[in-house]
Amino acid sequence: MKVVSYGGGVQSTALLVLAARREIDFRTFLFANVGDDSEHPATLAYVREIAIPYAVRAGLDIHELERRRRDGASETLMQRLNRPDTRSIPIPVRMGNGAPGRRNCTADFKIKVVGRWLRQHGATTEEPAAVGIGISLDEIHRANRRRREAHEVIEYPLLDLRLRRDDCERIISAAGLPVPPKSSCFFCPFRTVDAWRHQRRHEPELFAQSVRLEETINQRRAALGRDAVFLTRYGVPLAQAIPAESHEEADGDEDEGVCDSGWCMT
Repeated sequence: MKVVSYGGGVQSTALLVLAARREIDFRTFLFANVGDDSEHPATLAYVREIAIPYAVRAGLDIHELERRRRDGASETLMQRLNRPDTRSIPIPVRMGNGAPGRRNCTADFKIKVVGRWLRQHGATTEEPAAVGIGISLDEIHRANRRRREAHEVIEYPLLDLRLRRDDCERIISAAGLPVPPKSSCFFCPFRTVDAWRHQRRHEPELFAQSVRLEETINQRRAALGRDAVFLTRYGVPLAQAIPAESHEEADGDEDEGVCDSGWCMT
């Protein structure tokens, strides 16, 4: 079994085009959707309106997956974050000193979701599935950070072909497709300052949801006697960290792109 973990971003869309051109041996793509209320709407629109129709025309399969709880009910990342009984925070919120906290969003809503599909379709420890990850040559440092499950073998087709992100963009454009936006949850603490400023200026509804999420998390932490956490490294609430009329340039030292190798932001 050979599949690509498809995130809806530049690198994994380049893999889609390469598969359509028969330049890599993958026919199945798995998009683990962390939730329509959590993924950035632009990513969902790209996957559903551009990537899936393109895949169908090319004879490829894209399966959209969702997380299921033990009782069989679906669960989104936003729902998990807003559950009253949630004591730990699954996203890498920033501590008061700006450092990112621990997280399990990638494991629970991406890796395990894909893994469940693989096991249901026959992947085992004895006969693992090959899982293609969209890491390009300029991000090679991310490759050795990808967690590997017992029922899978990780492959990096872009590294094998020595392709960089710029190459991926050219491959996508040459196929007549628009280059996709960077994929991530719209409230991800790994977003750059510029991305937050863009969201406040051009996507005010998403920004308001991000502000409410941060407030909800901190209300719960306060009830537990814990310190506040934040969605940026500035150590203040999001609405203060990203002023309404801020037109300054980003600092350029944010961590966008360091989500677990090949599963987010690719």
